[in-house]
Amino acid sequence: MPSIWNGLVRHPWRLLALLCLAQIACWTVMPAIVNVGPPRDVVEGFMWGREWVLLTYKHPQLPCWLLEISHLLTGSFRWPQYMLSQLMVSTTFVLVYLLARDIMGSTRALAAVLLMPSIYFFGWPTPQFNHDYAQMPFWAGISWLLWRSARDGRPGWWLALGLVSGLGLYAKFSTALLLAFGGIWILYDARARSRLATPWPWLGLAVFLGVVTPLAIQLARLDFLPLTYAAHRNAWVLANRARLYYIGVQLAGLAALPVVLALSGLLRRQADPAQDPLPAAPERRAVVYLAWMGLGPALLIMVASLFTGTGESWGATMYNLVGALAIALLGQRLGPAELRRLAVLALLCVVGVSSAYAVTRWTGCNVLGRLQPMCWPARSISQTAEAIWHETVPGPLGIVGGDDGVAQLAGLEATDQPSIFTTLDRRLAPWITNQRLRDQGMLLVWPHGWNLSPQQQAWIAGLPVKTVPFDWSLKAPPLEISFAVIPPGRANFPGDPPGPPDPE
Repeated sequence: MPSIWNGLVRHPWRLLALLCLAQIACWTVMPAIVNVGPPRDVVEGFMWGREWVLLTYKHPQLPCWLLEISHLLTGSFRWPQYMLSQLMVSTTFVLVYLLARDIMGSTRALAAVLLMPSIYFFGWPTPQFNHDYAQMPFWAGISWLLWRSARDGRPGWWLALGLVSGLGLYAKFSTALLLAFGGIWILYDARARSRLATPWPWLGLAVFLGVVTPLAIQLARLDFLPLTYAAHRNAWVLANRARLYYIGVQLAGLAALPVVLALSGLLRRQADPAQDPLPAAPERRAVVYLAWMGLGPALLIMVASLFTGTGESWGATMYNLVGALAIALLGQRLGPAELRRLAVLALLCVVGVSSAYAVTRWTGCNVLGRLQPMCWPARSISQTAEAIWHETVPGPLGIVGGDDGVAQLAGLEATDQPSIFTTLDRRLAPWITNQRLRDQGMLLVWPHGWNLSPQQQAWIAGLPVKTVPFDWSLKAPPLEISFAVIPPGRANFPGDPPGPPDPE
């Protein structure tokens, strides 16, 4: 074992690869074993991904394209999304390592990454692959490429920075926040500012503008609905959460980090005189960069949450550089013993938290009877929906609608690959038209006994309804879901809800 450890320390990338493999294996296998249905954002992403649109009323659609590609490659809805999410997290690990290595050497860079599994946002929430996790490697990549571009000034780095920055907006618009902080740093830092006298930053900017232009055009065509959606979400949070709720969630997500620092020995008052001295601490300019890019956006959103309201998971991607900043400040205390403890603690976090996730999810569904999104029997619902449709209509099931959450499950694993009629509002589901409804019909799906909105009642009025029970728990009673078939050929359909589109 000592010889194996010495080999890993001499080649830090091997230990980094081991961490990434553990992250991918544990966080792919554990959720796939216990989750009967995918998390809610994942179901929505699969359903929107098959439409191949550039933008919906919520977000750009790069994450949904990746989900659809994962299904096309594997044919499964059960495990690829979990692996996809962990590939994003592991890529973030690698990119943070590359940035930290440029600033303070490979050993400290490895220590920086070993701190990351102790942060809540790199563990428990990761099975729900969504836009937050799709943009995570872009935030790390932008931070690394900007540092390299300012340091070396070579054209390739600036062009790569422009490309990755543009693609990051296709993952989520909040990438623009990091780009704003990066732009301010360029103006602040003398070395970075001097690069503006060369043509390469401006060529990188041209690449960026070329990449994001189609997205900007589509955003205007949708009347800036994603911005309306964000405003609605923020207003709901402000009305239904305590004023310090967001800040409390962020601090709780970081709470294990100081514990790991203490257990590893990095919080002791002075370095161990017996250990081999490491190179000098990184230059002040680099520490400022890590603090500005690694904490600046997160702190700004915390302050903004006091006045605007912010979803608790929206900061998940903003803590990529916290470990690197901690090692930049405490790295003089890092020796072989501390590095060994960090490695053990990182692997314990990966294995222990993923195991706790599996136990908690299974117990919640089967013992406590708590109906969580992962408890819904997605495959059974899809198969039943398709069977009910084909009892009445010989043609394929092309459209599902009704209550969005259940309708998406009904269409998820259906072999006909139907489209989702989001909120029964054509403005929020532009792939649904009256002509398509006349040609294909629609299957309406909703949980039995739920209060239907007037819009949903208008679509269901006069239709025969079939209610089917589904087992989902070892303790709780079956879940009842209702189905109603609108066959092809119907001429008149209810209009969209009155007033502007309501994303919520």
